[in-house]
Amino acid sequence: MNQPLPYQQGPLPPLDRDRLISSHLGLVDFLVERMAMHVPQYMTHDDISSAATHGLIDAARRFDPSKGVLFKTFAEQRIRGAIIDEARRMDSFSRTMREKQSRIEKALNAFVRRMGRDPDEGEMADLLGCSVEQYRQQLQEVSHLGLISLNKKSDQDGSERELLETIEDQSIRGPSEQLEAKSLAREIGRHLKTLSEKEQQVISLFYYEELSQKEIAQVMGLTEGRISQLHSQALLKLKVKLRGQRD
Repeated sequence: MNQPLPYQQGPLPPLDRDRLISSHLGLVDFLVERMAMHVPQYMTHDDISSAATHGLIDAARRFDPSKGVLFKTFAEQRIRGAIIDEARRMDSFSRTMREKQSRIEKALNAFVRRMGRDPDEGEMADLLGCSVEQYRQQLQEVSHLGLISLNKKSDQDGSERELLETIEDQSIRGPSEQLEAKSLAREIGRHLKTLSEKEQQVISLFYYEELSQKEIAQVMGLTEGRISQLHSQALLKLKVKLRGQRD
């Protein structure tokens, strides 16, 4: 890879920076694949790639060829550092969201145990000491955490199994496994019927029709944000109900 002229001191001009960035994009791809195995699972490939790209841009902006260091060496350090910094930032954000999710779940669980029914949005907002709009915003914020997935079931040992695959898998052998799958399917089906009409529709379109949230929003005439809120609320209710069955 070409290096800037060694006699140049201080930050590079924009054209040289752009040249360095474009000629070292392969380094970004290399480091993303290299570090993918060493970052937390909550970081997606896109998260890592985005952080790495910002690291490369920052390296080009800060690079001073008069220091006698190859840009490749300097950029690699900046890229690795950018990925690590993003992992720390996301972990802090994730912890905050998990705490918020836990607070919503506890409020819902307490209401269900006390009243024997699901609360509406106004009642949930009162329980959380906020407005309905603020409650909806919280639902949207925690939606990326995956409150529960109809595609997964947590076992007592903490392991997870593909729920829908288990229900539909014709290769399952043994009467006990088949009985458990059928029982779980009936249990989820029963709880689905207790959701609001809109929540049921969102779950059906997302998990059974396999539509995206954007497509569901178009079908239901709502915004994507509102679909995200309904999805989170429905999954949270199911999580509380399924957990209650096993308590």
